[in-house]
Amino acid sequence: MSSFYGDITKVDTTGASAKTAKQDNLRETGVAASHRMMETDLARVNKYKTLINKVAKANNIDPAIIGAIMSRESRGGNVLENGWGDHGNGFGLMQVDKRHHKIVGAWDSEEHITQATQILIGMIQAIAQKFPNWSKEQQLKGGISAYNAGPGNVRTYERMDVGTPGDDYANDTVARAQWLKMHGY
Repeated sequence: MSSFYGDITKVDTTGASAKTAKQDNLRETGVAASHRMMETDLARVNKYKTLINKVAKANNIDPAIIGAIMSRESRGGNVLENGWGDHGNGFGLMQVDKRHHKIVGAWDSEEHITQATQILIGMIQAIAQKFPNWSKEQQLKGGISAYNAGPGNVRTYERMDVGTPGDDYANDTVARAQWLKMHGY
């Protein structure tokens, strides 16, 4: 399903950097590494598929993007301690930062997924305003990068991930979402 915010299958991506791929001790990098990491997280992310689909439908965004962010941010909840990550600053499956947002719901709840998805949509809209001449797919990718590092970090299309963890946040997340699209999302 193409969402109001663009078609994730049409977004160009370089996938995971060597630094990100190293999390899983992968020899490969790029799209192949992103796909392997998403495959590793699939069973954990699938536990939330009903909620993901409900929130995606309510917000007119592709569920594969939500699932991919869950994979990238918390490995489907696998790296969280009592729902928290990022040294106690990130909350939930999609890692909402308590320093910038009022936390809502339980770490694995519909409320959390809705809040995080609406933050993502706000970032896509901010990038669309900042770069009105970009295609919907470019704005979508920029919004995914901004979800992690803020819209101020997105200065050019080619270098939008510089300064994100692994310098690959949007590229890795897009590749994970594309893998999910090929596997039933």
